[in-house]
Amino acid sequence: MAVGLGPWGPSASYLAAALVGVLLSGLAQPHDVSKRAPWDLKIDQALLQIHNEFLSENLTVYWLSDYCYQCLSQEMISVPMNSIATSPVDSQHAVTLIINGSNDEELCRTHYHFGEFGNYSLVVRKLTNSIVQISCNIIINQNPFNSYFPIFFAFLIYAVIFSILMLGQFCMNIELIRNWLYKKMNPRETDRLINSELGSPSRADSISSDLPAGVWSTAPSLQRLRSLDTFRGLALIIMIFVNYGGGKYWFFKHQSWNGLTVADLVFPWFVFIMGTSISLSLSSMLRRGCSKWKLLGKILWRSLLLFLIGVIVVNPNYCLGPLSWENLRIPGVLQRLGCTYLVVAVLELLFAKPVPENSNLEIPCPALQDILPYWPQWLFMMALEAVWLCLTFLLNVPGCPKSLTFLVFSSGYLGPGGIGDFGKYPNCTGGAAAYIDHLLLGEKHIYQHPSSNVELSCHALLKLQVLYQTTVAFDPEGILGTINSVIMAFLGLQAGKIILSISYVTTLSSFAFILLMSIYYIVDVKKVWSGSPFFFPGMNSILIYVGHEIFENYFPFKWKMHDTQSHSEHLAQNLIATSLWVFISYILYRKRIFWKI
Repeated sequence: MAVGLGPWGPSASYLAAALVGVLLSGLAQPHDVSKRAPWDLKIDQALLQIHNEFLSENLTVYWLSDYCYQCLSQEMISVPMNSIATSPVDSQHAVTLIINGSNDEELCRTHYHFGEFGNYSLVVRKLTNSIVQISCNIIINQNPFNSYFPIFFAFLIYAVIFSILMLGQFCMNIELIRNWLYKKMNPRETDRLINSELGSPSRADSISSDLPAGVWSTAPSLQRLRSLDTFRGLALIIMIFVNYGGGKYWFFKHQSWNGLTVADLVFPWFVFIMGTSISLSLSSMLRRGCSKWKLLGKILWRSLLLFLIGVIVVNPNYCLGPLSWENLRIPGVLQRLGCTYLVVAVLELLFAKPVPENSNLEIPCPALQDILPYWPQWLFMMALEAVWLCLTFLLNVPGCPKSLTFLVFSSGYLGPGGIGDFGKYPNCTGGAAAYIDHLLLGEKHIYQHPSSNVELSCHALLKLQVLYQTTVAFDPEGILGTINSVIMAFLGLQAGKIILSISYVTTLSSFAFILLMSIYYIVDVKKVWSGSPFFFPGMNSILIYVGHEIFENYFPFKWKMHDTQSHSEHLAQNLIATSLWVFISYILYRKRIFWKI
């Protein structure tokens, strides 16, 4: 028996929602700000006091974050001789402090990881023995806060909720209690009435009037794969939590350029599971006798709707004022999903054949069983990737590096520009990808860089422009990057063909494939977990995604904080908002309200 909400689902969901609200409110309790030192520090900052004990030399302090890859050091503060100066310093990552003298020569440097809201002193002095030496010592004046404690507390809260639900499940195994609840609740099975937005993962899709009446009577009734909705819901919930701020923790934010965080996994996961759903959906519809022309019409319409919803409804350039053609952002998350879906679904439809459910194809070489039956698609994907490589590494991009490689001039710059790569290419942010977007779409129709009169929360790329000091607009969902999204979805599509295969585990899809394989085994094979609560938002992914974007700045998803420089308040607000969307998706599921396109 799978672990789920069962017939006592409404009571359990209301109890869980109440517990989330009450317990997480403990995180959101206003902190006693008076206990803090009276320095104007922001979140993820510490105070550094620089003591210049030189009697005849001024000092200049430069800083370089470990988070900024191959960056130029930036000036922090100048300290006159025999005096003390104070400056805030980043506490998210370790930094290197470089102390230069009056002639701009380096006197010393030190590497240190400061703690949030801590008070530190950097003492620079000369030590005169037989040889003149300069010491740079960091002293802790006041211990920092433990900024990770709210995460531990939130984990305990959800552990309590899970334990209560597990206790309820244990009670459900008692026949007397189970029979009483069944009589009171009398739930109805709704799985057979539901289709997914981005291609149904069901092996028995509802085609409505597209199929002749005789087909319905002969087609077998197969159970929907809950693991795909669970996987999609998991990616969606993490995406919502990240978009709402992730408690202002750096590892719940997208990397500014280099590296990988939790936030960077969710969109590829979503693309991957879309490809898997396409495979199962189209094969099921073809087995039921649906014509390819009708399926092509569905694919075109679904892709167009995704693109239009992304452009008109979910457009971050609303932050610049009323939306108009002059500042309409054309690329976007849903736009990329729509384009990716169009390419992968049409390619699959073009070569797909209605293969019986339990048929075993005879493959001459078993080692190539994942490739030989689908060689036309693989050739197309290889050609598509070749186009990406040629545009990325051979396109002549103004302001980007050029080198003679294999008797051709190549650039191939993939860096952030600005002060990255030691400031060599300040106006080459994104290389060919940004150049193509500027050339084909124009700067005003891509993601805008922040200005002083725009709310910073509207810009996910603010960290890139602050850390690397970039000045060129760059869109993370640009045209050229869509090619790799198509590749990612195609790998997910292959996973849908052979769901337990590991031969397609690559750099881009390895995490997604392993996670999907694990969820499939636990949810659909062993049935020890129903997929709750991630199953419910996975059933209404487009509605939940669009809803969380539209109502992001409205109560109860956001409210005025007592202390905006507190991780705990941000974390509580973001977790409550994310939990509310899970609860909303459950209510929609119980009411059999599903938005599919």
